[in-house]
Amino acid sequence: MKVAVSVHGRFHGFDLARELNTQNALAGVLTTYPAYLVRRHVGNLDNLATIPTLELQRRLCQRLRGVCGDVDGRISAVFGAFSARHLPACDVLVGWSSATLEAISVAHNRGARVVIERGSSHILHQTNVLSELYAQHGREFDGTSSRIIERELAEYEAADLIAVPSTYAADTFTAHGVAAEKISVNPYGVDLSLFSPSLTVNRARAQILFVGRVGLRKGVLELLHAFSGLSSDAGLCLVGPLETGLAQPVQKDVDFRGSVPFASLPGYYHGADVFCLPSWEEGFPLVLLQAMASGLPVVATDATGAADIVTPGVEGEIVPTGDVPALREALDRMLSDPIRAKEMGAAARKRVKDGFDWKSYGVRARSTYAGLISNVAT
Repeated sequence: MKVAVSVHGRFHGFDLARELNTQNALAGVLTTYPAYLVRRHVGNLDNLATIPTLELQRRLCQRLRGVCGDVDGRISAVFGAFSARHLPACDVLVGWSSATLEAISVAHNRGARVVIERGSSHILHQTNVLSELYAQHGREFDGTSSRIIERELAEYEAADLIAVPSTYAADTFTAHGVAAEKISVNPYGVDLSLFSPSLTVNRARAQILFVGRVGLRKGVLELLHAFSGLSSDAGLCLVGPLETGLAQPVQKDVDFRGSVPFASLPGYYHGADVFCLPSWEEGFPLVLLQAMASGLPVVATDATGAADIVTPGVEGEIVPTGDVPALREALDRMLSDPIRAKEMGAAARKRVKDGFDWKSYGVRARSTYAGLISNVAT
């Protein structure tokens, strides 16, 4: 069995490709990243097609927000056509949502099966949740264009399988009429050697850590409100880019670090006692796995996919989305009992080691693809 991976960017596509390559199951990679970066992460491979001008365009437009119009829609369509032209011989095409539509019929005409990777909830669920959230704050959510929505819905319909990273994400698909048998849940992995517990802890004050885009979707405003009323004495560190239109947090005891190099993330986890991710909508965030691999207990909302890896009271706490009092109480419980928090952190590390590394992710993915081919054959 040979699998082609088509990803407009990187996401976890390179991790998937690397693991398939290790299993001698990779047919090739199509991406917007430069070839040397792909080989650095995936290893040597025979079939590689890249179109880095699209990645350059995307990053330039991110800096010139509001000037480029629907850049995501344009890039998705151009990349989909690129993938259709350069698709290598394969048994399965795994393509990222919104940027695979044009390649689906090509793959099917060659007898291949198509898996759409969707890293978040159903596109309509995501759009509805975020539109309502932004409206509550007197803003308009413009993160998903009608073109992207139309493309994704068409991909969901045409694909043989839709791969999502959590039960939470899968449930949003069935709620929108997608048959459960058309959905595969495969949680992501984490590099256990890069993200590991700190060997030395010498802090006079407890620290809460958040990693992600500092904005509405990630629940940062709810986190700040919960933090302001904590009974426990603690600091809060926010790591990640600031959402356009939001003011930089200047709240007492809040340390806003902004964007940081990926290589520095382990140090931030080592400097924390509790990790908090109060998002309104996610698929299965990698930062959750990184924090748990680093030996941190987590407090997350039920819209993060955390229920697939966190047992409340064992590895952390799960609270209802948008519930500030519940978020505050969960943080206070953890901060008020450092010994219990450390035990939960150790349990979190153990939980991640049990099947949430990238090798395990790749084995599950290959098994799913093999089953898809087998079902078609019979």
